Amino acid sequence: MTRYRITLALFLSTVISIASAGEVRLTQDLPYVDIRHQSQTVRIERNPDTENMLDPDFTLTSRPCPPYCIQPMRLAEDVETLGELEIIDYLRRIDRGEPVMVIDSRDSDWPLRSGVIPGAVAIPWQELHPAHTDAARIVETLVFRFGAAQQGPLWNFENAKTLVFYCNGPWCGQSPTNIKQLLALGYPPRKLKWYRGGMQDWKMLGLSTVAPAATTPTTH
Repeated sequence: MTRYRITLALFLSTVISIASAGEVRLTQDLPYVDIRHQSQTVRIERNPDTENMLDPDFTLTSRPCPPYCIQPMRLAEDVETLGELEIIDYLRRIDRGEPVMVIDSRDSDWPLRSGVIPGAVAIPWQELHPAHTDAARIVETLVFRFGAAQQGPLWNFENAKTLVFYCNGPWCGQSPTNIKQLLALGYPPRKLKWYRGGMQDWKMLGLSTVAPAATTPTTH
C-alpha cells in the first residue's frame, strides 16, 4: 500500500508539472516568441516550473546608494520607458528587418554571469562613455553600429537606429548613463527607449536568456 501511495504521488506530481508547463505563458494568448539571435532561432518563454526561484544575484534588496540608487520611471522627455512585452515587440521588429537595436549596457562580467536577453547586443556602458573610451571608438560605434552620420562637428541621426537600452534593474545606472550621453550628443529622444526593469525583472518573470556568445537558451 505504501509503495502504491508513493507511486501515485509521483504520478500526480508529474501530471501537475506538465499542466503547469502549459500555464506559464507570456500572455494569455501568447505562449512564447521565437527570436533570431546570432543567426539562430532562440525561443523566449517563461520557465514552466511554478516553483522556480529568482537567481541569487538579483535577490538583494538593499544595495548601497551611491552607486546603486533607485532610478526614476522617466529618464527624459520623450524617452519611452518599456516593460517586458514592449521589449519583446522590439525584438520582433528586429526580426522583421526594422532599424532597431536592443543593447545590454552592463559591465562585461554581468552578461557572462546571468546571460543576456535573446536578440540583444552586449555593449558595456563604458564603450559609450568618454571617460572610459577614446572619442574615435565612440564615433565608430555611433556610425557603424547605430547608423548615425557625422557632419563636421555635428551629428545627423535621421537614419540612425532606434536603441533600446537595459542593464541590471531599477537600481542600475549603466543604461541611464548611456541614454543621457546620447541625448547630449543630439540623439533623438524618440529613438531612445529604456527597459527600466532590466535583467532583474526579466529573470523575476522566468524569461529566457542566452550567454553573450552562445545561442542555447535558459529559463530562470
